[in-house]
Amino acid sequence: MIKHIIGWREWAGFPELGIKRVKAKIDTGARTSALHAEDIEIYTTKSGKRKARFTVSPLKSNKRYRVHCIADLVDQRYVRSSNGQRELRTTVCTTIKIDDLHYQIDLTLTNRDSMGFRLLVGRTGISKNFIVDPHRSFMLGKK
Repeated sequence: MIKHIIGWREWAGFPELGIKRVKAKIDTGARTSALHAEDIEIYTTKSGKRKARFTVSPLKSNKRYRVHCIADLVDQRYVRSSNGQRELRTTVCTTIKIDDLHYQIDLTLTNRDSMGFRLLVGRTGISKNFIVDPHRSFMLGKK
């Protein structure tokens, strides 16, 4: 399989969640991927499927633009954040779109208001499809 070269920041989308684009930091030092989310609720459908309902403000510069999302619940797991603290996070599975590639990704949901990027894509989210050039940004275009 041919791997695409991407920069340390790129645009990504989540078609199943209704998010057309969000600026992503590609972080090979992080294992898991994290999406900024608020108002997280876990519920069970009538058919017994576990889901998460949450709200995303994909553009840090425009907090009034909010997307209400529903995704399949994978788990609730402890993740060590960048400040070294363990945090119990809701983990969902959805499709990510980077350039013309669409593939499944597990995302932990957390408040990333204090971070520079609404989305962090870790090693498990990029290892099969991409090689990261840490000297470059937006190699796929500033869409």
